[in-house]
Amino acid sequence: MPAKDEFLIGEALLGEKENLAHIDLMIGSKNGPVGQAFANALTQPSVGHGALLAVIRPNLTPKPQTLIIPKVTIGNLEDASKIFGPAQAAIAKAVADSLEEGVIPINKADDWVIVVSCFIHPGASDYRRIYQYNYGATKLAIKRAIEKYPTIKKIFYDKDRAKHPVSGIKMPRLWRPPYIQVALDHPSIDHQMKVVSQLPRSDRIIIEAGTPLIKKYGMDAVVKLREKLPDVFLVADLKTLDVGKLEVDFAFDATADAVVASGLASPVMLDKFLFEAHRVGIYAYVDMMEVDDPIVKLSQLKEIPDVVILHRGIDTESVETNDIQRQKWAWVPKIKEFYKDKKFVSGRDRVLVAVAGGIEPETAKYAIKMGADILIIGRYITSSKDVERSMRNLINALPGYSEIDLKRIHTDDDEANK
Repeated sequence: MPAKDEFLIGEALLGEKENLAHIDLMIGSKNGPVGQAFANALTQPSVGHGALLAVIRPNLTPKPQTLIIPKVTIGNLEDASKIFGPAQAAIAKAVADSLEEGVIPINKADDWVIVVSCFIHPGASDYRRIYQYNYGATKLAIKRAIEKYPTIKKIFYDKDRAKHPVSGIKMPRLWRPPYIQVALDHPSIDHQMKVVSQLPRSDRIIIEAGTPLIKKYGMDAVVKLREKLPDVFLVADLKTLDVGKLEVDFAFDATADAVVASGLASPVMLDKFLFEAHRVGIYAYVDMMEVDDPIVKLSQLKEIPDVVILHRGIDTESVETNDIQRQKWAWVPKIKEFYKDKKFVSGRDRVLVAVAGGIEPETAKYAIKMGADILIIGRYITSSKDVERSMRNLINALPGYSEIDLKRIHTDDDEANK
């Protein structure tokens, strides 16, 4: 490849606890940006982060020539000995083995250089593990750089599944519909805490702080639910009609993952609401309760909602039959058709459609058949004498597996499905 294209980047994390290794590296031509970075780092050392050449043993460097830069400040000789000892040897050996195994093209041995940023935890103490983990991580990072891993397909597949092992939190996204959204409308926070404590663990469950609950407790209701359920997707149902930007910020500051506006609001307000939600990075729902023609309303908007709700209110359930409800659900495919040209690059729908109003297992099956992505259900669950069983009755109606996906919690695996 031409020198200008020889700028490859790789990363890998291996190991556990204090002895783990995290490697970031660049591979490229001596005449390109990697070569310039190599020369700058070697000739302009900074205090505590001085660069050193990788050596298999003193007086024997691998090829391509490799420079190691410590990520963590070296404060004493003990810290220095970990870098100048097992890490330096491991990284050099990994480069030499990658060349011998053909991962690094042999004809690039004298043309390329490698810059490795190496993390050694101050508490690391097991030199064998430091060597082992840095060797493995460096080889993996080199292989990934050469193969230009990950693929776009891999990124799209994993980005919403993953949980960073150090961050300690999972930021849930709506990547795998359909979902059950539990509407906590009863205005008693104690009652709702009992309800959510009985729900089964599943990444198909969304929790909604309902409008009555928020009207009684304010955004503290959202805060308390977040304390109870740190990893759940949490919706603040504000049914905003005015000052949309302000109310989005209320929901965001309370750590909600989504916020709801009323479709009866003006298009100007809804656009401001949607823009602000997207600006701060949370989902924007638009609730079409009492909106006669959702498509007409959506066509008036410049911004695109993340979720559109087809909603039959509690007070209208007593005078509307299930047949009328099902007629309203005929809007589900129409809304999907309206946004068919707005799909994500990955092919997923940009706009999800939710349905709400008196849903139980049988009507849930019909809603799924119509293409609904989210089933918003309140009293069937929250007033149940057996909350867990009621939820499982609903989750079992959903296509696909229902339990939490535990596969994407660690470092990564480079499995065949890239």
